[in-house]
Amino acid sequence: MKWEENVRRVVPYTPGEQPDRPGVIKLNTNECPYPPAPGVAAAIERLDADRMRLYPAFPEQTALTEELAAYYHVGKDQIFIGVGSDDVLSMAFMTFFNGDRPILFPDITYSFYDVWAEVYGIPYETKALDAAFRIRPEDYCQGSGGVIFPNPNAPTGVLLGLHEVEKIVAANRDVVVIVDEAYIDFGGTSALPLLDKYDNLLVVQTFSKSRAMAGMRIGYAIGSPQLIRYLHDVKYSVNSYTLNYPTLELGVEAVRDKAYFAACCDKIIQTRARAQKELTRLGFTFPESYGNFLFASHKSVPAQMIFQELKENDIYVRWWDKERIDKYLRITIGTDEQMEALYAALDKICGG
Repeated sequence: MKWEENVRRVVPYTPGEQPDRPGVIKLNTNECPYPPAPGVAAAIERLDADRMRLYPAFPEQTALTEELAAYYHVGKDQIFIGVGSDDVLSMAFMTFFNGDRPILFPDITYSFYDVWAEVYGIPYETKALDAAFRIRPEDYCQGSGGVIFPNPNAPTGVLLGLHEVEKIVAANRDVVVIVDEAYIDFGGTSALPLLDKYDNLLVVQTFSKSRAMAGMRIGYAIGSPQLIRYLHDVKYSVNSYTLNYPTLELGVEAVRDKAYFAACCDKIIQTRARAQKELTRLGFTFPESYGNFLFASHKSVPAQMIFQELKENDIYVRWWDKERIDKYLRITIGTDEQMEALYAALDKICGG
């Protein structure tokens, strides 16, 4: 058909499966296994239904921006809020990656990056992780149109030290460097302290993992006031009212309860440590993870077979049919009970 000549064609991002039936153990999308802070449930009861007929306030004019600014000790003009970190990152691609030189990101990483680059017509190059799945900072110390990488990386969970992150930012002062910190709360050191030195750094985080609010879709970026102003200019040129009133209200409670947040993160870290011991006993190897997941390969049983057999037992993990990672499974850290069920199933599948 003639009209198809003008259609933009891309290979879309493929999310993890979302089984919708009782009894499934879902360890494939890195969601938090625990509920949001208690104040979130209480705030739901206080929502004003009459306000649903009105457009929500712009995010930077809300209590959520104030809470985030206070929590991270930055100015309100340094916060950008979007519909999940995917929305924030998409806006950042659209806003900052407009040069002729290719942007750089790892070859094994969050698989939305190349999708956004294709959608927006951004040239890009991927840089290979080393044999231990580590980012090599020297690969990013060259001329580019911008840099983006997750820290900890996904799906590997490998963390880049703050000194190495700074090396990349400092070598790219003429472009924007985005550090995607979706998993930083599970043991890593944030790049936020570098904001005082580098106005080209944008740090992106999310409520979907450590704050247990994937269903509400809240993401945010922290950077220099100038970077944030440019992001807002693009956002309000595309869609002004993207965050709804309930989301903005409930997000405040998720930030306020610092004790609950810390307890949830600590519980996941402890369960992750136990999972490392159990999976090692079962014959798996994996890089040290700083995320709420493990990236594990079995010594003899193919990952695809384990993936399929777990699925038949209503346990979902993530497997990619991709070069270099097709021998690995990404296993989200669930509750202790969910993980015990996983170990029991793996005992049978992998022969103890």
